Amino acid sequence: MQPFRAMGVAGAGDRVADGGGDGGSPGEEDGMNDAELRARLVERLTGSGLLRTEPWCEAVSAVPRHEFLRGGFFEQVDGAMPTAWTPVMQDDPRWLESCYEDASLVTQIAGTIVPGDIRGEITRAPTSSSTMPGLIVRMLEDLQVDDGHRVLEIGTGTGYSTALMCHRLGDDMVTSVEVDENVSTRARTALGQCGYAPNLIVGDGLAGYKDGAPYDRVIATCGLLSVPRELIEQTRPGGTILVTLCGWLYSSELARLTVHEDGTASGRFLGGEISFMLARPHFPPPLGLLPDLDDGDERPAALGADVIDDWNTRFVAQLAAPRVQQVVLTRDGRTERLLLDAATGAWAVLWERHGQWMVRQSGQSRIWDAVEEHITRWRAVGAPPLERFEIAVSSDRPSITWPGD
Repeated sequence: MQPFRAMGVAGAGDRVADGGGDGGSPGEEDGMNDAELRARLVERLTGSGLLRTEPWCEAVSAVPRHEFLRGGFFEQVDGAMPTAWTPVMQDDPRWLESCYEDASLVTQIAGTIVPGDIRGEITRAPTSSSTMPGLIVRMLEDLQVDDGHRVLEIGTGTGYSTALMCHRLGDDMVTSVEVDENVSTRARTALGQCGYAPNLIVGDGLAGYKDGAPYDRVIATCGLLSVPRELIEQTRPGGTILVTLCGWLYSSELARLTVHEDGTASGRFLGGEISFMLARPHFPPPLGLLPDLDDGDERPAALGADVIDDWNTRFVAQLAAPRVQQVVLTRDGRTERLLLDAATGAWAVLWERHGQWMVRQSGQSRIWDAVEEHITRWRAVGAPPLERFEIAVSSDRPSITWPGD
């Protein structure tokens, strides 16, 4: 596969720091211009401790985020059930200032729909976004890059994070892979408008890009169920991989791994309840027809389903059941929590009866038995925080343990 090369509109070596050539952006007359908004964003991110070093401060100060949102974004409709989205376009007076809020902005829905396609509201699920700048710069700081490092980015998205890395390291040091060709094309246009020309690839980011290997740093701006072997193989020994590990219960954590000479990798979580959209190949399967929930083996539950409302506890539960999805149902006048493995058909349903949690299970595995065992074992050693968990990757599936396990 041949890489795309962004075509800049500025002169050789120039960087566009004050936006496009349309004579300004909506909102500038009545409020701050984009340079002032960038300065305010830098101040906020520095004050919160997310932006910690001068090179990344310079990058955020220089890169105009609004250039990567020229096609607009979707805003969630307050109070809509189910969740609905409405477009905010460039001619909206709120557009420019919103581009510099520390917020994630949805840029694509249902895999193909962009803001310019919609008039009114849409209730489909988001599939691409411009991640909140605070999370992006926190991850870039945690990546611990240095001059001369070659970086592979999984998930180009709008191209904003790619531009920050280009500013910090230089275009030739940055390779970014995006699975969606239309998303990549829009990112290429925005990057070119700002004068950046990284190596842009359309393809499955989970396979990396071996033609540019080895990399000193690999960063994924999407959630992953596992750490693909290809990413480890394409990272030099001593190099760093930064990924967000997740499951289908949607508790996720940022992990920093070091690659070793023997082809393994190890590391720890960095904390902070990081959340990303899952990589598309890691989307959960459709639930299909629900099983007969009146069948199966019933018993009093040692732990109620409400324990997994807590982020850390849910992450531990997810280690026991990484391919399980949760559905909240109302049946016979009561609320039930269904945990279902759509691939194997195994399920567990929990509900309260006279102040006691009950569980009914069926299938080739007992999902809630495994969840209770994991959580009980973790609590028995003091429920250590996720930052103390250890991650070892010797195959595609990481082994995750906690102190005393």
